[in-house]
Amino acid sequence: MKKVLYIVLLAGLMLVLAACGGSNEGNKQSDSANNSSGSLLDHVKETGVLTVGTEGTYAPFTFHNSQDKLTGYDVEVIREVADRMGVEVEFMETKWDAMFAGLNSKRFDVIANQVGINKERKANYDFSIPYTYTSAVVVTPKENNNVDSFDDIKGKKSAQSLTSNFEKIAEEHGAEIVNVKGLAQSIELIKQGRVDLTVNDRLAVLDYIQKQGGEQIKIAAKQDDATKTAFTFNKGNEKLVKAVNKQLKAMKEDGTLAKIGKEWFGEDVSTK
Repeated sequence: MKKVLYIVLLAGLMLVLAACGGSNEGNKQSDSANNSSGSLLDHVKETGVLTVGTEGTYAPFTFHNSQDKLTGYDVEVIREVADRMGVEVEFMETKWDAMFAGLNSKRFDVIANQVGINKERKANYDFSIPYTYTSAVVVTPKENNNVDSFDDIKGKKSAQSLTSNFEKIAEEHGAEIVNVKGLAQSIELIKQGRVDLTVNDRLAVLDYIQKQGGEQIKIAAKQDDATKTAFTFNKGNEKLVKAVNKQLKAMKEDGTLAKIGKEWFGEDVSTK
């Protein structure tokens, strides 16, 4: 009889302990849930790391230099932002085709890769304030005095890559299209006097001038419509977007953003 009573008491004790254990486990899960409910900004501050998706193969915005160091305009801008936020940057190099999938899966916190703002993207993502503006420009010989606007390119020979948006812009304004493989060939034809001009991206032209020199060419006209580039976030991370914007605004006000632009393009590209 005593043996039976002992077994009953032991079984009851085990049930009590199991219940306590279950209660503790429930508390742990609750704590975990509370931690996961914090904002992405809180997570970045706690870990001290901002993870950034970027290509690493898209010069001069994000690429590896001769010392194999990841650098570029976008890279240095987000590095400065993170430094001012008091956190480190961890770059996650990703091919462009998989960039938004990586952001969707929360593989990284933000994309820094010359992402242009458009309606479709705004429907699915949040953006920082723009840190780059670019537009179509007309490049002519330095001594040109006949082209001051896009209206002036009608009937003139324009060196353009086939199927590019800039080829379409030149054609729409009445230019006679001369097919080329890229910007470098376009500018070479301008220098040789074989074409009158080329229509291309402002940043691409500034990058060419910065690297190759612009003694024989100039930007003669610029479109008013500008493409805005910004850092890209998953929706629902307003606090992190606000924190990044705070630093970008400060960088604009104190001239740091203009300085970075001049290092890479010879002029401030953070304004229209």
